[in-house]
Amino acid sequence: MKITVQAIHFTADSKLVDFIQKKANKLDQFFDQIISGEVYLKLEKVEDEANKISEIKLLIPGNQLFAKEQCKTFEEATDLAIESLRKQIDKHKQKIRAHETSFKETIITDI
Repeated sequence: MKITVQAIHFTADSKLVDFIQKKANKLDQFFDQIISGEVYLKLEKVEDEANKISEIKLLIPGNQLFAKEQCKTFEEATDLAIESLRKQIDKHKQKIRAHETSFKETIITDI
């Protein structure tokens, strides 16, 4: 899966980019049809320590999944966003299975 990482208003070091790539590649275990992904890292100008935002968008056939998390570190925000995407992938797969099952039942009753 191809992942594009964009750091907005700062430069992300290679360790952070490698961490994000490694975490995102684990999503292939759950759904092998992921086309690509885009990660946006933002620093919000607030007094709060939790000012790091990680937004992840995944393109899958016929759909687009999105997760946004805000935490104290980019690693933590990325972890939470990846977990959210994993849950969305599971829901998407259940919808696909339900649709395929109902389609098969329709074909069987038509015969």
